[in-house]
Amino acid sequence: MASDGGRKQFWKRSGAKVPGSIQHVYGAQHPPFDPLLHGTLVKPGSKPPTTPVKLKKVSTFQEFESNTSDAWDLGDDDDELLAIAAENLNTEVVMETAHKVIENHSKLQEQHKFQEEHLQEEKQVESVELTSTACGDNRLVKSISEGHTSSSSDNASENTSMQRSQSLPQTSTPPLVSGMADCNASVTPALTEREASRLDKFKLLLAGPNTDLEELRKLSWSGIPKRVRPIAWKLLSGYLPANVDRRESTLQRKRKEYFAFVEQYYDSRNDENHQDTYRQIHIDIPRMSPEVLRLQPKVTEIFERILFIWAIRHPASGYVQGINDLATPFFVVFICEYIEEEEVENFDVSSLPEEVLQNIEADSYWCMSKLLDGIQDNYTFAQPGIQKKVKMLEELVSRIDEQVHRHLDLHEVKYLQFAFRWMNNLLMREVPLRCTIRLWDTYQSEPEGFSHFHLYVCAAFLVRWRKEILEEKDFQELLIFLQNLPTVHWGNEEISVLLAEAYRLKFAFADAPNHYKK
Repeated sequence: MASDGGRKQFWKRSGAKVPGSIQHVYGAQHPPFDPLLHGTLVKPGSKPPTTPVKLKKVSTFQEFESNTSDAWDLGDDDDELLAIAAENLNTEVVMETAHKVIENHSKLQEQHKFQEEHLQEEKQVESVELTSTACGDNRLVKSISEGHTSSSSDNASENTSMQRSQSLPQTSTPPLVSGMADCNASVTPALTEREASRLDKFKLLLAGPNTDLEELRKLSWSGIPKRVRPIAWKLLSGYLPANVDRRESTLQRKRKEYFAFVEQYYDSRNDENHQDTYRQIHIDIPRMSPEVLRLQPKVTEIFERILFIWAIRHPASGYVQGINDLATPFFVVFICEYIEEEEVENFDVSSLPEEVLQNIEADSYWCMSKLLDGIQDNYTFAQPGIQKKVKMLEELVSRIDEQVHRHLDLHEVKYLQFAFRWMNNLLMREVPLRCTIRLWDTYQSEPEGFSHFHLYVCAAFLVRWRKEILEEKDFQELLIFLQNLPTVHWGNEEISVLLAEAYRLKFAFADAPNHYKK
């Protein structure tokens, strides 16, 4: 047992802070201390004392106990006090006070409910205003001149909308981006902080009078936000100039030029010299992806014109199976400038105005032409470009994963049997369309992306299935697997990993060509 002196010592107060003592915390989750809201926590020294304060400090529990009076320690005086209270209370006053308390409480409740309803209505009105600002009458892309001469008041109102919701793009800047009616705010979830930050970077870069294409390539390598992808692709492919003032005149001139070709050549599709080309195009279009989009008569008509005009204008190669697939990503991306639907595949293209469809058709033709200019040897006689790339792929895989290479060789699987399509269609038949579009963001950002970097993507793509390939012990099963890879559920994450691995391979081998050789 401790002595009395020990107990006295235990109850002494200490001025030092004790671990675990309650202290006010200030931060994002703990608002600053407010004396009005926390009146009971105000220190006695902050206002004049209403009762005399003893100067002597209480140092022991016994002293504290002797100096403290308990309101309930009244002993035999309880009955007397209750009798006095009963005499002094007036029943009418008590009832009146009670009614007033209840009445005041009811009023406060009604007032609080009214304020909540009012705030809810304001939020709804604000969301309607934001939606109308972003999606209102922007179904058609503004011309450069319209975007350039828009008034400062319009810009101010749009900037206000941007401040209200970072997930919505500024509809006034830059020209050619202004008319993008992606309007995904009402269809898709709000952008994450990172996505909103990337979108702002793109818009800032595209808003200048002269777009820095090198900087645009750096930003686009990791993917282009859907809302600025159409203008970014047109710039990266070389279809549009970097100078903003020249873009509108360039668009008008190139679109007129394309439809002059249509007028000049398209009627000759039934001529004896061109019958075979047109027939092959007509056969291949129904094989394209996505199925829902390609089966629309209007889409079929547009693709027939694009492919036939390109074949006539490029007699060295003419039309070759596989070229038909390369027009699809451009068509899908450019149609997103004018529609609100998240899934373009399910959109009725014929519901768009004829002028809009003509613009999409001409833009798709010229951008596809720019792409094919860099890989045209893939489609000339005997397709030497593809033959060369397949051989390079075989050499590269033998260097980076000899076990996979030996396994394919052991079961007599030739690279040409599965990789020819990878080169001919740029992996469009191997991954979903959404993945192809993300892949092309990077291809257009890389020097010789569609020709040179694609080789490393194919190598990384093959090695990605290493485990499954090594498990297959039969030629037929191996070939079936390689021609039907399970990528149907792939998204941006899988493509980003694939591109990162491809970049690693390029960094290791591109500047050391002897690494290809055994």
